[in-house]
Amino acid sequence: MMGTDFSEWLRGRSDERLRALVAARPELVTPVPAHIEGLAARAGTPSAIGRALDRLDRFALAVLETLVLRPVPAAREALREPLARAASGTACADRLDAALDDTLERLRTRALIYDHADGLLPAPGVAEALDPPAALGPPAEDVFRHHSPEVLDAMVAGIAGQEEQDRRNGRAGKGKGNGRDRRGTARERLAALLADPATVERLLTQVSPPARAALDELAWGPPSGRVKGARREVSVATAQSPIEQLLARGLLGATGEETVTLPREVALFLRDGRIHRDLSPCPPELEGSSRDQVLADRTAAGQAFTFVRTVEELCELWSADPPGVLRAGGLAVRDLKRTAQLLDVPEWAAGLVVEVAHAAGLVAAGEGEWLPTPGYDMWRVRAAEDRWAALASAWAGMDRVPGLIGERDDRDRPLNALHPDLRRPAAVQVRTRTLGVLASAAPGLAPTSESVLARLAWEQPRRRAALRDRLAEFTLREAEHLGVTGLGVPSSHGRAMIRADGTAADLLAPLLPEPVDHVLLQADLTAVAPGPLTGDLGRWLALAADVESKGGATVYRFGEQSIRRALDAGQSADDVIAMLDKHSTTPVPQPLSYLVSDVARRHGRIRVGAASAYVRCDDPSLLDEVLADKRAGLLRLRRLAPTVLASKTSRAALVDSLRAMGYAPVAESLDGDVVVARADARRTDGQPHPRTAASTAPDPEVVAAAIRAVRAGDEAHRTRRPPADAPDGQLPRSPATATITALQEAIRQGTRVWIGYLDSQGHATSRILEPARMEGGYLTAYDETRATVHRFALHRITGVAGYGERLG
Repeated sequence: MMGTDFSEWLRGRSDERLRALVAARPELVTPVPAHIEGLAARAGTPSAIGRALDRLDRFALAVLETLVLRPVPAAREALREPLARAASGTACADRLDAALDDTLERLRTRALIYDHADGLLPAPGVAEALDPPAALGPPAEDVFRHHSPEVLDAMVAGIAGQEEQDRRNGRAGKGKGNGRDRRGTARERLAALLADPATVERLLTQVSPPARAALDELAWGPPSGRVKGARREVSVATAQSPIEQLLARGLLGATGEETVTLPREVALFLRDGRIHRDLSPCPPELEGSSRDQVLADRTAAGQAFTFVRTVEELCELWSADPPGVLRAGGLAVRDLKRTAQLLDVPEWAAGLVVEVAHAAGLVAAGEGEWLPTPGYDMWRVRAAEDRWAALASAWAGMDRVPGLIGERDDRDRPLNALHPDLRRPAAVQVRTRTLGVLASAAPGLAPTSESVLARLAWEQPRRRAALRDRLAEFTLREAEHLGVTGLGVPSSHGRAMIRADGTAADLLAPLLPEPVDHVLLQADLTAVAPGPLTGDLGRWLALAADVESKGGATVYRFGEQSIRRALDAGQSADDVIAMLDKHSTTPVPQPLSYLVSDVARRHGRIRVGAASAYVRCDDPSLLDEVLADKRAGLLRLRRLAPTVLASKTSRAALVDSLRAMGYAPVAESLDGDVVVARADARRTDGQPHPRTAASTAPDPEVVAAAIRAVRAGDEAHRTRRPPADAPDGQLPRSPATATITALQEAIRQGTRVWIGYLDSQGHATSRILEPARMEGGYLTAYDETRATVHRFALHRITGVAGYGERLG
């Protein structure tokens, strides 16, 4: 009956309110139900109710729990009284009425409560989903369900006194063992006694202070505890310990050999008219220190710029020397450590950089290696503020948790960076909620992590607290590193990123330092960049020199290996000197010119090709030197001609080995041309893991279309009735041959039919079908009564009656 009332209430809602319902609970129209009954049934499923409850804050959940505990439909004032008791003494108790009205309307909008003629009722399935509500134990009838009638009779007699004893003795001759009199079973009589506040108050005066203290510990939950020897057969006369005193009087129930439970009726009495404790109608205020917002914005901008450059540096490093992909997926621990050292950041920060670059589609797995993608080449030519906005958006929407890198899973296996096991379904929702809390902070306020966690606990009380708090703490740390916050204060561009209004890059741009296109070359083979370099110059210096230190100014050091990298990339000595001369505010130092010339003179004298591999040199004496080197023994070199050596080693391995021996070989093609190692040549088309976007409101046009479809389907469903000549309460019946013929004709003509059907338990049901095909002893048809396509066994169809409606 309740389900029918709920369906009718939903049917009476306006289209605007149904659209609001779908916007708040989009899972109800995935897929679109066929009619209002289908929408109501889906709204009452455990999974749908669970999702809706997870979105409620603590006060809304308390309002719903208060309604569930009411035995009959409740008016608003009946709900207000226990809520007012719970909210008394809180900072915003004076806002209770406004908060209650707003909350009731939100619960109606989400179809978690509905209006009845006598008051408000919880929607079907809500009470079961909230059981037990408000950290209360089960009702007394459930607590004492497994107690024997004799034990319950003795307990009731002990609670009710001599009057109950006389009544029980007078009943003894009328029937033994049934445990029932005119007032119901012993369990029902015990539940009625405990529901009487006067009885519970009298029983509490009979127990010792330690027993009362034990009850007070269980009163606000959890309602169960563990004790040794929780016996069910305890009388008031034989009770000795505090727990036995409570068990004998029904104030506690033994629900296991070592488990006792506080009945709900007793707990409600102990709570003194309150259902919840310290209930605040409004969220807790954020607390923290106040800082200058302008300073916070500049600090956050500096961190944002550093993060962008770190991601770019990572992609350039992996382009030249990509790490391998583990067999189970992910990045090896040693590769992460090496990456952290090269980027000069802590390991947790390196893991964050790697994960964000992956989420943004800048790196991906390809042919056993982690490599930049073509998307990186498009990303790196954009303005710095646009690059940061792309990275921050990818971080906010990814379902992976970089903070878990280095920990171990349930099987004691390490969680590596980029491993699939770093995905957590709740990550994006908790991160979005945490960022929303930060965005709500007053300008210049640096909220403490404790106040942020307290706000999240109020906004998401049903979330697993331990996991939620860890994810929130990771979010706060990562937000500071990305530049969403500065000095703990949400930045202006960070707030814009959280709002996703497209203004984050515009707000960040004026705060970023202007890139410079020059360096200061020094005689000690170093170059000092007085600020952030332009993209082209920065990439060229990363190729031709090594970063020695970072800070206000970046120091690059030139060496043989770095100059050789530039030469391997196809540049000549003149190109290197010209580039230095163009971008240096000081003349090119002589030691640096000599270094470039010396490396270029030796570079490429040895050529390595593919035989498996061969070594070619115009100077036979140089090859004599290579053969005489003991380190060349593992290369298994064999002389084919005065200027040619052959090896079974691959060309790449041979080049690396000769370079490790101090030579400067270059690879050459089959045509004898030098193979140029372009910095952007190594790319992969591999795709990153799909991201789970934060829950957002569905498209209003889609919502409107879904409601129109539901309304149209409901109208058609309500007008479809069994044929007028069908006897009331009877199913169609026809001979098997006539049934088959009628179904074939319905399929041919495209008409609906009304059938009687026996399910696997032999229960008779009535169905309205749209037959599609009949084969193998089964009829495949759309069942309009259940809004689904189903297969019906022909031998279970009792008969067919023509429905007379043509489809389409």
